[in-house]
Amino acid sequence: MNYLSIGKIAGTFGTQGEVVLKHALGKKTALKGLETIFIEMKKGEFLPYFLTATRVKNESEIFLRIEGVDTRETALKLNQKAVWLEEKDFNQYVSKEATLSFLGFSIINKDKKGTEENLGEILEVIEQPHQVLCRIDLNGKEALIPIHAETLLKADQRQRKLYLNLPEGLLDLYR
Repeated sequence: MNYLSIGKIAGTFGTQGEVVLKHALGKKTALKGLETIFIEMKKGEFLPYFLTATRVKNESEIFLRIEGVDTRETALKLNQKAVWLEEKDFNQYVSKEATLSFLGFSIINKDKKGTEENLGEILEVIEQPHQVLCRIDLNGKEALIPIHAETLLKADQRQRKLYLNLPEGLLDLYR
């Protein structure tokens, strides 16, 4: 199964086990109709959690009630854990304008000569204040590729490709 990260549990709310999900879906949502989220308790281990109620807190946060999590103490065990969705659910809830929607896109580096190189598929999107970093697997090594106004040439939604002009020498760090 293919899982995609949407954010993390940012904290607890109240005494009944409600948690706050900080997400990067790019739009205000209550995840209406979603029954299951997956929480990464250990690296690479996605455990299913069943939602009993959701409500919007703001543009990027949602209050979640999770089956079996009914005390503040139980909820605290989920604090700062990554939250994932199955790919079909992810595609239903993510905004097409959200940088998170780039998950699964291929990064194509186009140099000054016009030569194109497929660097690989985006495995994770990390949003930072002045840029977005995309984690890819480049020749068996984890590589973080910066995406911002100076490097992004084109985003092809139909072919699921990001065309970039990366600074010379950046890829040498990973090769």
